[in-house]
Amino acid sequence: MMKNICFAVIFSFLLLAPVFQVTAQSSSGSSSSQTFDTTNFPQWAKDMRRWDIIAFGSFPFALFTVTFFTDLARWNNANNMNFTDEGLRYAPWPLKTTGAVEMTKEEYERTLLIAAGLSAVIAFTDLIIVKIKQSRERRRIESKPSGSVIINRIPYEAIHEEGSEDPGGTNDTGKISDIGEPGLE
Repeated sequence: MMKNICFAVIFSFLLLAPVFQVTAQSSSGSSSSQTFDTTNFPQWAKDMRRWDIIAFGSFPFALFTVTFFTDLARWNNANNMNFTDEGLRYAPWPLKTTGAVEMTKEEYERTLLIAAGLSAVIAFTDLIIVKIKQSRERRRIESKPSGSVIINRIPYEAIHEEGSEDPGGTNDTGKISDIGEPGLE
């Protein structure tokens, strides 16, 4: 009965959707797309978003892993991982046969909770690693004296080909001017 009501509601929305004429974009303004700027968000919001993405992204992998190891434990408890037809009824997914014994509701709920916990642990581990890297980078930048000169190295050939001054410190006579050692004469 409930399925029929849900089906009727969904079907009516699908039929009436063209009637509502809802547009995805407003007609006012320019038609060019705008880029989303995240520079005004606080760092904690960016970190929370990253945690959220990592947690939900790792959940399917965690669920698969936990389900596999739960099936292995059930197979071991049922018949010590016996490879007979009767023993394979409890085997994990790649080895399951027809007529396999499915998990009970409690086992499935426990598997979901463990997978959710595992994905949260993965997300917290990522958050801690990122915070440590950010802290190290901030300390490295703060340890530099103010007004530090940043030197960009450019190959000698690239400068010499541009026709600029000789960066090697030699003058027109071929002598090294800063060090005082004799040059090529």
